[in-house]
Amino acid sequence: MHLISRRRLREFWEVHADSEQALTRWYKLASKAEWTSFAEMKAACPSADQVDHLIVVDIGGNKYRLVVEVFFRDQVVLVRHVLTHKEYDKGKWKVGGAGSRRFSAYGDSFKAP
Repeated sequence: MHLISRRRLREFWEVHADSEQALTRWYKLASKAEWTSFAEMKAACPSADQVDHLIVVDIGGNKYRLVVEVFFRDQVVLVRHVLTHKEYDKGKWKVGGAGSRRFSAYGDSFKAP
């Protein structure tokens, strides 16, 4: 998978130093992966959950949340947010609300079941 962007991860761990190891581990796992579906991603990252067009992964023993948009066909992962649990619970990352669909140069991020 091609990840965009590691910079967001680095900026987060510069503020939350205890997240660096877990975020680096996830980055390496995702970079080497060739997931073709959410099911394959979930098998590698059991804490991953779909929330509308985004995928939320628990990081650092449930202390942090990584919110990504994945384009399986194109093998692209866009890092949308890296949040503390408290920031995640506020829900401001859910731009567009439930049922919104996002499209980009990479096409539809996932096909709803």
